[in-house]
Amino acid sequence: MTHTLTRRVFTAATLVGTVSAGLAQAAPGRRISIADRGAVADDHTVNTGAIQSVIDALAADGGGTVVIPAGTFVSGALFLKPGVNLHLDKGAVLKCSTDLSHFPPQRTRIEGHFAPAFNPALINADACHGLKITGEGTFDGDGRPIWDKFWALRNAAPDPGNFPNLGVPRARLALIENARNVTIEGVTFKDSQFWNLHLYKCSHVTVRNARFEVPDDYKQAPSTDGIDLDSCQNITIDGCYFSVTDDCIAAKGTKGPHALSDTSSPPVEHIRIRNCTFKRGHGVFTCGSEATLVRDVVVENCRVIGGINILVLKLRPDTPQTYEDITLRNMTLDAEGGSIITVRPWSQYFDLKGEVPPQSRVRRVTLSGFKGRYGSFGSIRPNPGQTTISDISLKNIDLQLKLPNLEVEAVTGLRAENVRVNGKAVQF
Repeated sequence: MTHTLTRRVFTAATLVGTVSAGLAQAAPGRRISIADRGAVADDHTVNTGAIQSVIDALAADGGGTVVIPAGTFVSGALFLKPGVNLHLDKGAVLKCSTDLSHFPPQRTRIEGHFAPAFNPALINADACHGLKITGEGTFDGDGRPIWDKFWALRNAAPDPGNFPNLGVPRARLALIENARNVTIEGVTFKDSQFWNLHLYKCSHVTVRNARFEVPDDYKQAPSTDGIDLDSCQNITIDGCYFSVTDDCIAAKGTKGPHALSDTSSPPVEHIRIRNCTFKRGHGVFTCGSEATLVRDVVVENCRVIGGINILVLKLRPDTPQTYEDITLRNMTLDAEGGSIITVRPWSQYFDLKGEVPPQSRVRRVTLSGFKGRYGSFGSIRPNPGQTTISDISLKNIDLQLKLPNLEVEAVTGLRAENVRVNGKAVQF
């Protein structure tokens, strides 16, 4: 459904009297339902002002929790503040307006840099340490009309392959940045217009029992990444479900020949992904569209039930990249397609800026405890003259594969221990 400017819109100005009066005595930790302060669950009214007024008043009065009750509440960009949490009751839907005037462009972190003007997310939180987003409700991006517009414009472009992802206005579902000790639990992210959950320069974040979904009947919803870990450390993703049409979980940072001097992009490191189910997506865990340093990653005790590329390491010819100490273990696979490991050059978008091609390395990657059936083992190959790949370990693997061979080029220290494919012991 497209939401136009003719709709009834609650603004902060029209609500300031009732909301300020009602919340003036709010005690720290108080829970306030947006329905009690004028928000309308009719899947039509744009409630940005009503919801933001509750956030602002709670923040001014010592903090608390904004509660989204059952029903469908449409909104534009919302900005959480320190001390204010968000809870979505069972049956609650907080839905993006598809009228992007409710997401006024601003400076924002996106695709490895700060864009001077791009749409904010539905939920925005900056320096909200200790933030909790909880409940059994849903963030709904109402993405289908936005995706349709993207493909129409891309297909009409003179060079569709280089049509920019940022060429169409669209909103992420959540952008959380510069925050520590964040918990996101139980909620569903669905039909996002762009990325679902974008974490930038965050540490000690737990995402637990959340769902990330696009409709099964939509072939390719563009850029619907599940979780983007942008310059983050100490992240735990536990018990989540992914069915998207871009990367399920992506490590991101910066890009270009001067990436190592970019102080706005510290390494992505100390990542733990466990007990998750992956049904659909480009990659279970992917590095490289924008990534420089990624290390100490463990993906374990997960199920892959769709033909997804499980580990994808993109090698940009314009960026000095280091991917190291990455372990995937105890993985159960049950799908007809997909590859287990893909390490290869990626040059869809790159710019050397006149510099000499940089050097990169991939080292200490371990795959162990894989069982089940899948499409192919995959391939490992460098950017010639730019990438050193070493110490790749495969052990305790028992798989039925349609394409059993692992294509390997210019790898030192490739080791296989107790690897069986289609009932036969193999060495690489």
